[in-house]
Amino acid sequence: MMLIRDLVVQGVQMFLVLALAPLLTGVIRKLKAHLLRRKGPPLLQPYRDLLRLLRKDVVLAENASWLFRVIPYVIFAVTWVAAALVPTFGNGLLFSWSADLIAIIALLGSARFALALAGMDVGTAFGGIGSSREVMIASLAEPAILITVFSVAMIAGSTQLSTVAEFMGSSAVGLRVSLGLALFALVIVALAENARIPVDNPATHLELTMVHEAMVLEYSGRHLALIDLSAELKLLLYISLIACMFMPWGVAKQGADLAALAIGTVAYVLKLALCASLLAVFETSIAKMRVFRIPEFLGAALMLALLATLLRFVSGSL
Repeated sequence: MMLIRDLVVQGVQMFLVLALAPLLTGVIRKLKAHLLRRKGPPLLQPYRDLLRLLRKDVVLAENASWLFRVIPYVIFAVTWVAAALVPTFGNGLLFSWSADLIAIIALLGSARFALALAGMDVGTAFGGIGSSREVMIASLAEPAILITVFSVAMIAGSTQLSTVAEFMGSSAVGLRVSLGLALFALVIVALAENARIPVDNPATHLELTMVHEAMVLEYSGRHLALIDLSAELKLLLYISLIACMFMPWGVAKQGADLAALAIGTVAYVLKLALCASLLAVFETSIAKMRVFRIPEFLGAALMLALLATLLRFVSGSL
């Protein structure tokens, strides 16, 4: 009976992140519209867009290879697995042993590599530009997030997310400057990895500035629906990572009853709403930067992560 219960709880988490990902995007769009004094799209518009794309036929270029057709499914599967591994409403779930920070970064890196291949597969100019920019951003973002992970792991004593969340929620953490620097570095990386302002604007299709949209211009139908859903899952994944490592309040412990799991679910939804509100306010108060300034932006994340690691070495009380 315990195995069945654990399987059900793990399945609930998998489908919870899948169901909330489009809603998170809809909330951010609605809040940004209200801040700009516009009505904005309905909250459920991302679900409607996905259903509309799923009903459409797929149009493929004549020179598209089998990779072009397979990659959307690979990206969706890898991103969904990575998002489902992050503890949301409870720790110590059935597959929590595989929820390692380095493994999640590796899964995201493989999805990024597949998307860059898809952008170059057809041979269009926009696809090549988008892929080259994506790889440039990844070459700067991945070292920053890895060093951020190492700084957090040195404090928590593990890279396993359930252990990290349990330690961060205890009184042994205290006030640490290194954790604050690591949080700022992770936020910068999350903005860059999800093509948000100031790195990219997900609401525009400007040829000279777009990164993510340039790689998926040739996709349509269910393939585009899977890529859009993967992008929404990736945004939810990074917010879940921030909530797991730096806001682990309300997360149910291993073996908790249904009441504790329900409280953890409510707390997780509130954290998503808080982060969505902060992201909407940030994106409406800042302009998009030039492409050539992105290395400076991500360089700041790398320096913050390095400083957090050095502070952890210098003093254990920071």
